[in-house]
Amino acid sequence: MASSTILSALIISLSLLEFMPHHAIADPADGFTSLSLDRSNFVIHKPYDVSESERYSFQNGIHKLWVYSADKPFMSGSNTSPRTEVRVRGYDYTSGVWQFEGYAYVPSGTTGVSIMQIFGGASAATTMMLRVYNGALSYYRTPIAQNIYDRWFRVNVIHDAGAPKVKVYIDGSLVHEADGNGASSHYFKFGVYAQDGASDYMESRWRGIKVLRK
Repeated sequence: MASSTILSALIISLSLLEFMPHHAIADPADGFTSLSLDRSNFVIHKPYDVSESERYSFQNGIHKLWVYSADKPFMSGSNTSPRTEVRVRGYDYTSGVWQFEGYAYVPSGTTGVSIMQIFGGASAATTMMLRVYNGALSYYRTPIAQNIYDRWFRVNVIHDAGAPKVKVYIDGSLVHEADGNGASSHYFKFGVYAQDGASDYMESRWRGIKVLRK
């Protein structure tokens, strides 16, 4: 009799669990509006002495960007490091809450490179950089995610320009929060931009790019 009562109670408990709400992790894009993007919003910054097709391709929805550590800067006379980046045009901002979303792929061997940045800051040229060092993703030099080589991973970066605060989500999980670098005109960039300890060859691929705003 006792075992029958216990079994009945267990069946009732399991039945109730089916009707309990499931608490899914909130998507970082929830509450944001996705803005219109087309090819005209993507401006390629590349070494000034080579053609665009020698450092960038866009096929089957995938941006592929690569650069060499011995390449020239993006314009003659510049003392900046080599880069091949997409500068998102048309959505520069000085206030508000903005978000960048995209899926990134970094092949093994690429290191010492920024793959995404928010340009503009009062105390620095950028408000944030996502860099790759030996298979780890870093916020500038602070590691925030491991084992990112040779796989697609989702990147969401939220910038509250008024706070100023930055949040970084990888594959939907919040991995880093930081203060911004002050008021300025900001915009998003993604690709490859050589940093300290850069490998001879640097590459990143991107798809599903979105710019969102609250």
